[in-house]
Amino acid sequence: MNDRQALLTGALLGLLSVALGAFGAHALKPLLTEYGRTDTFELAVRYQFFHALAMLLGGLLYRQSPSVQIKRANLLWLLGVFLFSGSLYFLALTNSTSMVMITPVGGVLMIAGWVFLVTAIIKK
Repeated sequence: MNDRQALLTGALLGLLSVALGAFGAHALKPLLTEYGRTDTFELAVRYQFFHALAMLLGGLLYRQSPSVQIKRANLLWLLGVFLFSGSLYFLALTNSTSMVMITPVGGVLMIAGWVFLVTAIIKK
């Protein structure tokens, strides 16, 4: 993932975080309250937003000093958001636990992304 792709993806994930957060707080509130999954939905939005910001940082760092570690960090964050936040959105909206085993995999991918960022910083 090059700098432009990371910046665009980070911006889109940020946009979706705000939109989903607002949609969840208003239009989805009755459903989320009925299922008792408001906190789950908010956690998904929060982690998506944090990693949108991380991808923006990764894109800027890659633009300044390209490295394979930063490239991998951005890719891992994106995959982590899809699996972690995506599975939590699914849980919150369906109240089905059929995908909960995917959530920790997404979390591990996010952590791995941070490890790659740390590695990139140490190498420079």
